[in-house]
Amino acid sequence: KQWYQRRVRAVKQFIPLFDRILVSRAVAAATSKGGIMLPESSQKKLNEGIVVSCGPGAVDPDGDLIPVSVAVGDKVLLPEYGGTKLSLDDEDYLLIRDSEILGKFVKVTSESE
Repeated sequence: KQWYQRRVRAVKQFIPLFDRILVSRAVAAATSKGGIMLPESSQKKLNEGIVVSCGPGAVDPDGDLIPVSVAVGDKVLLPEYGGTKLSLDDEDYLLIRDSEILGKFVKVTSESE
């Protein structure tokens, strides 16, 4: 609960503008499947994260608002490089444009099969 309150406080300090999205990058597992502790240098960087905050969207040449394609809480696939690293209350985040997000993970239910 304390971790969640700290994250909410950090997000309230920063509001993305236009089509920018604030993402909390997923953390790689610190242990292997066999239970062996992995050093930080051997942990691979994951290209997925959770959307923490979104801007309102981009404005097209006609002045119409184009909303962002993700919502807070969505799990997204990120490019290997890109975005701006940001640190708020000792938590690391990535600020990225909506168009740079590669995809969104969705839960598949058995009814849709």
